[in-house]
Amino acid sequence: MAKYTVMNLKQPIVMISAVSPNRCNYLLGKGFKILDLFNNIYIFKLYQVVLDVGCGTGILSMFAAKAGAKKVLGVDQSEILYQAMDIIRLNKLEDTIILIKGKIEEVRLPVEKVDVIISEWMGYFLLFESMLDSVLYAKNKYLAKGGSVYPDICTISLVAVSDVNKHADRIAFWDDVYGFNMSCMKKAVIPEAVVEVLDSKTLISDPCNIKHIDCHTTSVSDLEFSSDFTLKITKTSLCTAVAGYFDIYFEKNCHNRVMFSTGPQSTKTHWKQTIFLLEKPFSVKAGESLKGKITVHKNKKDPRSLIVALTLNNSTQTYGLQ
Repeated sequence: MAKYTVMNLKQPIVMISAVSPNRCNYLLGKGFKILDLFNNIYIFKLYQVVLDVGCGTGILSMFAAKAGAKKVLGVDQSEILYQAMDIIRLNKLEDTIILIKGKIEEVRLPVEKVDVIISEWMGYFLLFESMLDSVLYAKNKYLAKGGSVYPDICTISLVAVSDVNKHADRIAFWDDVYGFNMSCMKKAVIPEAVVEVLDSKTLISDPCNIKHIDCHTTSVSDLEFSSDFTLKITKTSLCTAVAGYFDIYFEKNCHNRVMFSTGPQSTKTHWKQTIFLLEKPFSVKAGESLKGKITVHKNKKDPRSLIVALTLNNSTQTYGLQ
């Protein structure tokens, strides 16, 4: 198994994304040493032109420039780009970094090909409100033969959860609201996936990988998928939910491979975990295998949101992430 350097979480780095200019993407509070991404300095010295898709404040563009890239193109459609221009000038990198306002699908770059594409495109559950479609567009149109996309490997995993109190607060609560039966409200509450930080003590299974994405080879159509999964139960308890999270890897041409996880047993991140509450919890025993199926597709009314269908214990529930 390949060895990876897990990003340490010491230096607070704030990054503003193009998806939401007021959202701090990467890690809130503790942050992580983002410079770990650029420990493979020879990659940026070797290549001539780097494209930063959804560059936000320009933090990745500046790290690429400092790591040795000869020219960096930062593209973002949000108003934050104007602040990025000031930031670039303050750091005297305007001769290396060119900022372009607009969608990558619509702008015209001053070069035909780039050698490296970097982007902080990840959303909740990896794919919610993500910019991966735009990154793949940029890859197909601008990446030179033999070029690289970073991060390049992403995985999505599921894990079983037992949290009776949280389930009672959100679901069972409706059975008796000040003496009134409002259980019909469950149908309105259940379909919304919950994004929050899980207590690792509530995990009752080993994780199971349901999706592997290689940004060098994947296509937009691959981002809608179905996957059978098996969760090995580690604790006899009541299964109240299934939670999803993602891991990110930097592999291609990296002498020092780097990864970070948004899982419940890792340092807390802005992405937290995505929780799919079960309408009817059921008992599970340690050692048994819980089989299920998950289907993920884009919402036709809003392609940046997701519809998730989860089949478990002979029951299928559909959730929205929007």
